[in-house]
Amino acid sequence: MELDMKQLAVAIRTIAEEKNLPEDSVKEVVEQALAAAYRRDYGDREQEIRVTINLNTGDIDVYITKDIVEKVENEAFEMSLSEAQTRKKNALVGETIEVHEKAEEFGRVAAQTAKQVILQRLREAEREVVMLEYEDKIGTVINATVSRVEGNICRIDLGKAQGIMPKSEQIQGERYYPGQRLKVFLKDVERGFRGPQLVVSRGNKDFIEWLFRAEVPEMENGAVEIKGIAREAGVRSKIAVASNVPGVDPVGTFVGGHGTRVNAVVSEVGEQEKIDIIVWAEDSVEYITQALSPTKVSKVVLDEKTKKARVIVPEDQLSIAIGKAGQNVRLASKLTGYELDIEADKVSTATDTDDVEKKPEADKEGVVETTELPKTPRLKKKNELENSLLEAIEEHGD
Repeated sequence: MELDMKQLAVAIRTIAEEKNLPEDSVKEVVEQALAAAYRRDYGDREQEIRVTINLNTGDIDVYITKDIVEKVENEAFEMSLSEAQTRKKNALVGETIEVHEKAEEFGRVAAQTAKQVILQRLREAEREVVMLEYEDKIGTVINATVSRVEGNICRIDLGKAQGIMPKSEQIQGERYYPGQRLKVFLKDVERGFRGPQLVVSRGNKDFIEWLFRAEVPEMENGAVEIKGIAREAGVRSKIAVASNVPGVDPVGTFVGGHGTRVNAVVSEVGEQEKIDIIVWAEDSVEYITQALSPTKVSKVVLDEKTKKARVIVPEDQLSIAIGKAGQNVRLASKLTGYELDIEADKVSTATDTDDVEKKPEADKEGVVETTELPKTPRLKKKNELENSLLEAIEEHGD
């Protein structure tokens, strides 16, 4: 089967339209493929050959580059000075010249070679277009459809390209099925052996921020902002927000009237994920106190060098501060950047200090001192009564 040049010109336009590729890019790919085919059928594999296609007429022109020499030893690569000067008057030895040849048709082998090269180069060109288009969308949320689920990996159809959502980027407990429509965060475009690989996420904290950005218009004009997010997808998120305009309540702005704004975000990520919105504070102690909400904090002791903080809470607040499986303190730690150590504040509940005797305390080495404790006023009064009673009995006996 020979290659029909006029049909090829039509095919280039069709491919460019279907693949959403620039016509010049497709034309260039085909020209390179035809050059390779011409070398195989009519020339030498090492020859420098350039092919041009006229899309209007379907004409194909071949240009073979040759070196100008005094004595020709290999006609495939060289041309004599006298012959070169018939084509170019001022030609000199040592220069190169392009020899034009008209390609009326290509043989069956050349056509097959051209087809293989064209398909390969088109795939490469298509991948590059996809890469360029989606590189600009990194860090944004886009609408997508689940194409298939393979074990822990979810294949996502993004329209012009396919993406993957690994297990680590999924929302815990969320189930996916083919045809399901959902929003995804384009995390990265990776260049791989098989072309660009689009990595999407629903489990990262940036996804939460983008969802709030869509619901809170005040973020666009800078009235309020998100200062930090700590998230365990599908379980719980803590978001620190701040206001840049006096009189604007940042938490109320993000929650919305009757909770409409935060509920819209929750409906997207799943009802099972709890979202805590707290006020960001520049002061670290206050920020840690807010981050551990709804816990009531008694005291915070900071160690700036090690970025650790000892947090004292009432004993009945200890379990709330730590949270289920340590979740509350873990998220608060991520949000504030401090390693938090929660301790219970063991305050005595005694009301009458006269009734309580202080116990001996252990010294630094753990040895308890056994010094005699001073008697309380109540014990003194008891001894006086006993002495008076004994005296009365003695007098009565006499």
